[in-house]
Amino acid sequence: MSVYDTLNREQKQVVTSVDGPVLVLAGAGSGKTRALTQRVAYLIDEMGVNPWNILAITFTNKAAEEMRERVDSLVGFGADQIWVTTFHAACMRILRRHIDRLGYDNHFTIYDTDDQKTVIKGICKRLNIDTKLHKERSLMGAISSAKDNLVGVQEYQLQAMSDFNKRTAAQVYREYQETLKRSNALDFDDIIVLTVELFKSCPEILDYYQERFRYIMVDEYQDTNTAQFELIRLLADKYRNLCVVGDDDQSIYKFRGANIRNILDFEKVYTEARVVKLEQNYRSTQGILDAANAVIRNNVGRKDKALWTDKGEGNRIHFRQFDSAYDEAEYIADDIVRRVGRGEANYRDCAVLYRTNAQARILEERMVVEGIPYNVVGGINFYARQEIKDILAYLKTIDNGRDEVAVRRIVNVPKRGIGGASLEKIAAFAQDRGISLYEAMGQADQITGLGKAAAKVQGFVNLIQVFRSGQEAYGIADLIKAVLERTEYQEYLRDMDDESADDRLANIDELITKAVSYEETHDEPALSEFLEEIALVADIDNVAEGDNRVLLMTLHSAKGLEFPAVYLTGLEDGLFPSYMTIVSEDPMELEEERRLAYVGITRAREELTLTCAKSRMVRGETMYNPVSRFVREIPTELMDQYVPGSRDRALKDSLASEAGEALPVDFRPKAILRPRVTPKADKPFIAKGINGLNELAGIQKGVGVAEPVKPDYEKGDRVRHIKYGDGSVTEISREPRDYKVTVIFDKAGQKVMYASFAKLKKL
Repeated sequence: MSVYDTLNREQKQVVTSVDGPVLVLAGAGSGKTRALTQRVAYLIDEMGVNPWNILAITFTNKAAEEMRERVDSLVGFGADQIWVTTFHAACMRILRRHIDRLGYDNHFTIYDTDDQKTVIKGICKRLNIDTKLHKERSLMGAISSAKDNLVGVQEYQLQAMSDFNKRTAAQVYREYQETLKRSNALDFDDIIVLTVELFKSCPEILDYYQERFRYIMVDEYQDTNTAQFELIRLLADKYRNLCVVGDDDQSIYKFRGANIRNILDFEKVYTEARVVKLEQNYRSTQGILDAANAVIRNNVGRKDKALWTDKGEGNRIHFRQFDSAYDEAEYIADDIVRRVGRGEANYRDCAVLYRTNAQARILEERMVVEGIPYNVVGGINFYARQEIKDILAYLKTIDNGRDEVAVRRIVNVPKRGIGGASLEKIAAFAQDRGISLYEAMGQADQITGLGKAAAKVQGFVNLIQVFRSGQEAYGIADLIKAVLERTEYQEYLRDMDDESADDRLANIDELITKAVSYEETHDEPALSEFLEEIALVADIDNVAEGDNRVLLMTLHSAKGLEFPAVYLTGLEDGLFPSYMTIVSEDPMELEEERRLAYVGITRAREELTLTCAKSRMVRGETMYNPVSRFVREIPTELMDQYVPGSRDRALKDSLASEAGEALPVDFRPKAILRPRVTPKADKPFIAKGINGLNELAGIQKGVGVAEPVKPDYEKGDRVRHIKYGDGSVTEISREPRDYKVTVIFDKAGQKVMYASFAKLKKL
């Protein structure tokens, strides 16, 4: 039997359609990698194509290595002459030979992100650009985006003429490129951009590579940006034997520059293209696929397709709604223990997926409590993250100051001009007198050789003393916020890496939530006890040995993976999709979030559990969110429990009868609420907030709760909301920190919100 007989009909079409452009719409789990590698073998074995005339491109080194191994095993002799590579690796090989034609030396260097930031910082200094107004990372992002879209310096300057901020970026862009050229250096974006420029400016070089690569295949085509699209178009322009494989429904990297139009408009560029849909799924049960199909069909910007399988219907999707995120995490951990205990699964068969890294903290803690071995994919454990360790180091130093590691960690974070040499002089002084490093810092004026650094060290000590003196007036959560405010740590993170700053700040928000929870569950909360509790949870690296671990990861990290049992968590409007996505004027933002949900659902092979919470703490404040619209888009008959917000009451009764038990109480989805947590009576709210921390040492107890500002509208008035439009106020009630307003909107129905957040306008 031929090896090609093991392929399904559509996969055979992919393998045998070798002449002209081919668009392969490969659904999740449809065996696209197998079809691609078989296509390479078919070109060589059946069509007599020379191995060196084949180019296969993918995005990651891991994917390229996997494809290379499969090609080697299929093709054998001559396989090493096939280019199986990534975009950047292919372009590097070309530039190493020909970049001298663009005025560079062939021994150029590559600048990484840190190198880029150093160059940008130097440029800003030379041009007297205020980096508080124009962040280095923002400038780097603007330059990278321009390159992704093949917008050169001159074109960018023309586009920026009417925009002050863009004019500054254009000025930096020009200087940046000139600096790189003088240094004979490229950044990662340049590797693609300059290859395109080379092909366009040197037709004979382009012709050479067009002859070399007569058959081109590109995997994960939905993730290509404009520069990568143009590169492939140029290479394929002569023979047009281009096969691109991708799934527009899994395009989730817009934030990295991916342009979904590349795959959606493929047939407009190549009007003679043959389209093959790989819709048979070899991974999941039909029930899971039906759920995925139902969600993704709500997107407008997509190619029509529907996954199916011959594996059978499988179990219903498990939907669970909980009162809080803690209950959600407890259920997931308990369910994993139950599955493993019954022999239904191993730990490695289970994956817990979430939208943001900050959600991992509660899940990790429950894994530790239940003794479940786990790994966090795409990141380190919550309490081992840089920003969390920094804040905890501040808390440890405030608590007693004896932890030298903590003191050393934060003495110059953010930068205070206290160098390593000064720190060693202080350490020597401390050792000579048998005192701690922090105590020695308090005597900085007595340490010989410190010079100007002595005043900076004393400033650090004074800062810690201010925090200590305010402990009685502030709880632990407010103390963390005070540290952030007084040290300008948020600005420090943005200056360090603006691209990752939001995720890091979200992690700190989760630490604040942990502190609020601790204070609410302890009669006499103490900073030292809080730190001890965290230390026990943080020591998780030796839970178990081997690979038999539950995996915790973001949805972006899960792309390309599959598991027998998947827990998709935090499915609430306001979290997934996020509030900013919901209110965005760009509908494509919501469509990308929906594609992310589709990716999450299709990771499951046999069991899929969807979970959400009625209330969730973010930055120590409680949010009340309805069930995610992505859950409500799944047909109710596919679920084992009724989904709040669903109209199918008959199914609810049916499921209750089948289960023989009561289902979660239905609740009416409300607007996203962001009320602030009411302080306890013995934890007074300081009306002027932590902005007044400079006077923290003088704060007195007994300051009352700030008076909420009364709205200028009353019950019965007509009001307007930026999102929901016009409506009538039916109820206004005062709460400790704000006024709660109930409005029946003409189109959106009844919404309950807080006045300061809603910003309603009286008509």
